[in-house]
Amino acid sequence: MPAALHKPEYVRLRQLLVDARERAGLTQSQVAQKLQKAQSFVSKYELGERRLDVIDFMHVCASLGVDPADLLRQIAKPRK
Repeated sequence: MPAALHKPEYVRLRQLLVDARERAGLTQSQVAQKLQKAQSFVSKYELGERRLDVIDFMHVCASLGVDPADLLRQIAKPRK
């Protein structure tokens, strides 16, 4: 069984967060600044080196201007 960070759903979540950041025109450093965290915090969750707890996930979504529920629905939806 793959580690939680490498399960397909978590990989999908990470990609959705990267896509949202890029659509927002933000760098990892800019997102980190909004979160009052180090840039490495953003890099590590985007690369799958650390997990996001639910509160961090909500703060990341807010910093990107995306609805956390929308991202979760996209993960739950089967991919074509």
